[in-house]
Amino acid sequence: MANTWRKIGLAGTATLALALTGCMGGGEIPSASTPITTSEAQQGAEFHPQLLNQFGGAMSGSQAQYVEQIGKNIAVQSGLGNARESFTVSLLNSPVNNAFAVPGGYIYTTRQLVTLMNNEAELAAVLGHEVGHVAARHSQRRQQRAQRNQIGGMLGAVLSGVLLGDSSIGNTVSRGFLQGSQLLTLRFSRSQETQADDLGIQYLTSAGYDPDAMGTVLASLAAQNSLDARLQGRNASVPAWASTHPEPASRVQRALTASKDLPGTVTNRDTFLARIDGLIYGDDPSQGVIEGSRFIHPELRLSFTAPQGYYMVNSTRAVSINGQGGQGQLTLASYSGDLASYVRQQFASLGGEDNRLEPQTLDRTTVNGLSAVYGQVRVNNGNSQVDVTVFAYEFARDRAYHFATITPAGRANPFGSMFQSMRRISANEAAQVIPRRLDVVTVQRGDTISGLARRMAYENAQEERFRVLNGLGRSDTLRAGQRVKLVVRAR
Repeated sequence: MANTWRKIGLAGTATLALALTGCMGGGEIPSASTPITTSEAQQGAEFHPQLLNQFGGAMSGSQAQYVEQIGKNIAVQSGLGNARESFTVSLLNSPVNNAFAVPGGYIYTTRQLVTLMNNEAELAAVLGHEVGHVAARHSQRRQQRAQRNQIGGMLGAVLSGVLLGDSSIGNTVSRGFLQGSQLLTLRFSRSQETQADDLGIQYLTSAGYDPDAMGTVLASLAAQNSLDARLQGRNASVPAWASTHPEPASRVQRALTASKDLPGTVTNRDTFLARIDGLIYGDDPSQGVIEGSRFIHPELRLSFTAPQGYYMVNSTRAVSINGQGGQGQLTLASYSGDLASYVRQQFASLGGEDNRLEPQTLDRTTVNGLSAVYGQVRVNNGNSQVDVTVFAYEFARDRAYHFATITPAGRANPFGSMFQSMRRISANEAAQVIPRRLDVVTVQRGDTISGLARRMAYENAQEERFRVLNGLGRSDTLRAGQRVKLVVRAR
């Protein structure tokens, strides 16, 4: 498979964000009981290929077919469509725990979120929650409110509010900065998330599934977010990047209470585990992989190391690097052989039409044999200032990559060591990158959590990872014959 960065090319984030906002604001919004309209179906068909590109593309094969089957089964419970063919359900090749939907019956979940689930009812719960957003027309309502409040463009609203803080710098660079963070979909209000939970529970019980699955999958997501935050050295209360469902812990108990005494018992745990066995876990090497503080892309044949104390998030189009002293991303753009022009183009893209960013000087250097050009510009950020840096490397006459970083003005750039760490990798080094995959195993007599956890393909937090992956609390134990998930290295 061709690497994702090349496949996407220059499909910019702003195009999709404007598409998501451009068609949703006018006219009367249908009620939750109204079937999908022709207009909504047309909108979804327009957004669908753009979302697939941004989130790693749709997976195929038996695992994708299984997710599609369950998604359509739960979607028809909503009354939005009279047939399974009214809905499009996609399993996305993304390493981020995420699920979302757009008008017109288009529903998505990432493979990473599927690996966190422990039975079929939880899969139905997540997809039912997204169907609930579609049924309640939450995207249209959020956009209508944004337009009434004169928020200029959903991409700017989302990025400036979540990544850069509510300040002028968000309006200055948000349209081009940190495009790879997968924060394109609308972030819903707490009441909208609650309504989608309730609708999802309603669909679960109508389909015969155990309605407690909504609460248990939210609990697993909360535990995973907390573990990720601790391992990355960030505040656990901050939502995981790229998640359209922030703070799931606050909704777990409410979901469990809402499902109490409702009918439905089906979980299909063993069937689910058998169907997802072998699913890729974490980064797909075709999109590059994060190993500790190092990022390596075996197909693009490049590698760099993040500064100490910073964490990375990989997406299909970029790698973001985040820490207390600044934020950055590595990505690519169109390149015609002039590295200085390339850097100026990136500053112009970061600033957008209304805020032209142009460095006073550009410097040339060589980094590990690669020709490089870099520049910096100072930007007002409310009552203070920040420095925006672009550092670009030529890998071929038609191919360049660049870092874009934002740091407090006047301080030593914490990304200096990262800029100097960029290098080509050999074919042998690229061949040694082996993906992680789920391995579903049967617990044998005498097996323990700590013993099985030592088989997890990680150097740290093996038991914690194992417990979260399998929805096991601190006091839970294993029984012989039980099936559990491991993460192993396998091609």
